[in-house]
Formats: sequence, structure tokens, C-alpha cells
Amino acid sequence: MFGIVKPCGHRLTDGLKAEWMAHLCGLCLALRSDHGQFSRVVTNYDGLIVSVLTEAQTERTAEQRRTAGPCPLRGMRTAPVARGEGARLAATVSLVLASAKVRDHVADRDGLLKRRPLAAAARRVATGWDRAGARGGIELGFDTAVLVDAVDRQPEIEALAGPGTPILTVTEPTESATAAAFAHTAVLAGRPGNKQPLAEAGRLFGRLAHLLDAVEDQRADAASGAWNPLTATGTSRTEARRLADDAVHGVRLALRDAEFTDGRLAHVLLAHELRASVDRAFGTAGCAHGGHGEHGGQGGRDGRDGHDDGPYGGNPYGGNPYAGSPGAPAGPGGPGRTPPGLGPNPEPDPGSPKPGRRGFWAGCAAFVGLCCTCKLCCASEYEGPWSRKKREGCCHKLDSCDCCDSCDCCDCGC
Repeated sequence: MFGIVKPCGHRLTDGLKAEWMAHLCGLCLALRSDHGQFSRVVTNYDGLIVSVLTEAQTERTAEQRRTAGPCPLRGMRTAPVARGEGARLAATVSLVLASAKVRDHVADRDGLLKRRPLAAAARRVATGWDRAGARGGIELGFDTAVLVDAVDRQPEIEALAGPGTPILTVTEPTESATAAAFAHTAVLAGRPGNKQPLAEAGRLFGRLAHLLDAVEDQRADAASGAWNPLTATGTSRTEARRLADDAVHGVRLALRDAEFTDGRLAHVLLAHELRASVDRAFGTAGCAHGGHGEHGGQGGRDGRDGHDDGPYGGNPYGGNPYAGSPGAPAGPGGPGRTPPGLGPNPEPDPGSPKPGRRGFWAGCAAFVGLCCTCKLCCASEYEGPWSRKKREGCCHKLDSCDCCDSCDCCDCGC
């Protein structure tokens, strides 16, 4: 699985864990039903948010759930799964954006895609996914051309970007694509008044996804010579962190302006887990909600500029949003970086050999192996099929929280 929003089990209380799994499985099964078995490889954590938002704006009915059969990723258990237009929209968006990712790997000649026959096969897969996504979009009244246009503009923008180019210029296509997807959930739910705030939330979510991907891949990109937005534009990690923090706060404000029938899961994912995603990417220790140790609470004030964050709380790091744990030494990337070998996602020592990323097809083979052995779901740790980064099984992470020793669900007043 890939994506930046990876829920922590202690916040998914009161049945929210089952709801999250229902949307994840619903996205996977919608991909299979509408676009074929192979398309399930594009199932991702972020795509299901589209399904969550759609359902959060509508009245719950029995038709929104069905019981799915046993699946290896659920330990061969049956489970209720989400179905309907929200899951289908999530599948359509995931498919189109995944096809763009494949074309990007082909253009960069990553791994096995350096070979022309494999690159040609990957292009055919991407083209098929584009067409399937377009058909699904038409059935839902969603024009996937806005996604394709954003994807097509990305290489041109990257080619022109250089030192001094604002990083937000590079993230703009991703922002436009996610804004369109989030806004269409309001159309499907019959809530036209939610289009503008959800479009704003989607725009900032897309910015975050692009920034955090660049931060996490910067060292590997430097080693392989691949293009990286932060390196190419000369954007510091401190500036990237500032933009990420602002985007998290902006998403929370946008959610306050939208009307939900039951927005609990959407709130947990977008108002709290996004903060945890930023912590992971920048190696910041601490729980994403407040009240623990010296990291401060979400009921405090923003340590960066002194402004109150309102009902969604403030900065969980105390006075300096870029600092690591109190008393911890500054990492090799500057303040706020975790030293190699420490933290929840240990970075290798600069002198140690770094495993290379797998190419598209090799990653697919590894993904199939992980699925067949249930490691994606149940393993405490496994190697990512494409990135080769250390990951945790989705169910294992939900069953066991390691972000803090003892924590109660935060009271953010919303």
C-alpha cells in the first residue's frame, strides 16, 4: 500500500477502524469490479479518502455496505465493505493517477523500464488505465480530463523549474487534481455548498502529498540522480516543513466550513492523521495529538507565529515546529532531523550501502508476493515492493499503536 495517510489505531475508536477498513476494501473491490483484477495494484491509503468524504456527506443506508468474502489481506476473514458512487469515484481517481505514475517511471527510465520492451508494455498498461478511468468518470459525471491535464503539465513544469522557482509552482498540478476529486464528492452527495471548502481541502492535501513525497525521497533521489522538487528548486527542508504545517492547518479550516452528516472518520484522517504524516516524513518524534510530555497539546497556541489554531489545536512540537525530541541531537539534515538509525522510520547511516528502488515490474512481482503471504496486512515489518522502505502491515499498525505510550483520543472541540 502507498499513501501518506496511515491511521494510528488509538484514534480509530468507536468503530472507526472497521469503517476505515470498509473503505479500503471497498476501493480495492471497486477497482476489481469496474476495471479488472490487475487494477487492484493501485489500491492506496489516500484514494479511500474520496470514498470517506462522499459517505460522510450522505445519510447512511444499508445499501452502502455489503459483506465481502474472505481475503488474504484480511487474514481470510469476511468483512463489511463500502460500495456505491464514493468507492467508484475513489477507484477512478486512483486508476488515472496511477497511470500517470507509470508514465513518469517510464519517462525516468527507472529500473527495468530502461528496457524498451518493458517500457512499451508499461505504456500500454497506463493507456488502458487512462481509458478505464475515463469511462468510470463519465458514469459518475466526473471529467477525468482535469486529472489527465494536470498530469500532462507536470513534466513541462518540472523541466522549467530551477533554483529560485517557488516550490508551489511545481506542486500546482497535483493540487488541481486532488481539488477536483475532493470537490466532486460534494456533487455525488448532493451537497453543492461543500464544493468550495472541499476543493480547498483537496488542493492543500495535494500540496502535502507532493511535498512529503519529495521530502521522503530526497536522499534516495540524490543517490540515484533522479529529479527531486526540493533539490531542483533549492527549497530547504525548513521551508518545506513550514509549507506542510500551513497546509495541515488549512485543511482543518476547510473542513470546518463543510457540512457533514457523519464526519468523524473524515475528521480523524484529515484533521489529525495528516499531522502524523508530516511528523513521519520529517522525522519528528511525538504523538500527533496533544497532552504528552513536552510536545505540547493541540489545545495550545501555534509555536511558529503565536496564532491560535482554534478548535483544531496548535503545534504539537512546542515552541519550535522544526525541532526534534527535547534534548535530541540535530540530525545530519539539520534541526528537526532524526539521527540515522533512530526514530520510527530509521534512516541508514550515510556510509552504509542503500538498497536501490525496484522498477515497476519487479515491484509488481514483490507486491504479489507480499499479498500472497499476507505480509501487507499482518506483518509487523516488511520491505516496500517499489521503494524498499520499511513498512508496517496495515492491520498490524491499527491493532498496535507505537506513537506514544499511553494516549486518549484528543479533545479538539470539534
